[in-house]
Amino acid sequence: MTPAAPGTTRRLAAAGVHAYTALGSVLALLMVHLSYAGEVVAVLWLFLVAMVIDGTDGFLARAVRVKEVLPGFDGALLDNIVDYLTYAFAPMVLLWSAGLLPDGWLGGVVAAVPLLASCVQFSRADAKTDDHFFLGFPSYWNVAAFYLVVLGAGTTVVTTVLLVLAVLVFVPVTYVYPSRTETAWGLTMTLTTAWLVLYAVILAQYPSPSPWLVALSLGYLLYYAALSLHLTLRRRRTAGRSRFRAAGRPTPAA
Repeated sequence: MTPAAPGTTRRLAAAGVHAYTALGSVLALLMVHLSYAGEVVAVLWLFLVAMVIDGTDGFLARAVRVKEVLPGFDGALLDNIVDYLTYAFAPMVLLWSAGLLPDGWLGGVVAAVPLLASCVQFSRADAKTDDHFFLGFPSYWNVAAFYLVVLGAGTTVVTTVLLVLAVLVFVPVTYVYPSRTETAWGLTMTLTTAWLVLYAVILAQYPSPSPWLVALSLGYLLYYAALSLHLTLRRRRTAGRSRFRAAGRPTPAA
């Protein structure tokens, strides 16, 4: 028996979720425009709006079952396009236009390295694992740009951070997908929400944010990195034990 076609209300709801995601492309356009207008703080606020949209559209998509209702529309591809624009392209435009990159052609080269690294990552079939992790640094260039601006980093520091993070794109560490990784999901989502609030408070206080609030927000990044590294090592130990069992050899001690 052929299943009934989705009703108009469900189709409109699914289309609305896709439109909500696509709104990020408009935000990216505004980010670029405001970057060249010298409106750095406004761009950082738009980064926050984009992160909120990116952090909530997945919940909405699963709630209305967009894949079932609109199977001919690739929401994952749309999400990747928008994420590349708002998480990678726009942050590099901001840093370059704000004079935080080296002068002349070298600044363009430094800005291009993260963009090219992110092109590779967004194109990889295994960039998001089946158990909901990111493989390699997940192109959080907007977060990096936020701290580089807020902390008043100099050109050398900015360049070093961008190049190191670009290398980490290719290092096979699995990073937590905050809204989907099951391990410590409740704690991670609570801390992620708190971090977004801290982001807003710090930005509202800019250019003189409380050092304590900045340090507290950086604590979340340490938590995120530590949890990601811990789970990466645990996954590798589990995979190693599985290989030993498949080969019929004794499992190595934990």
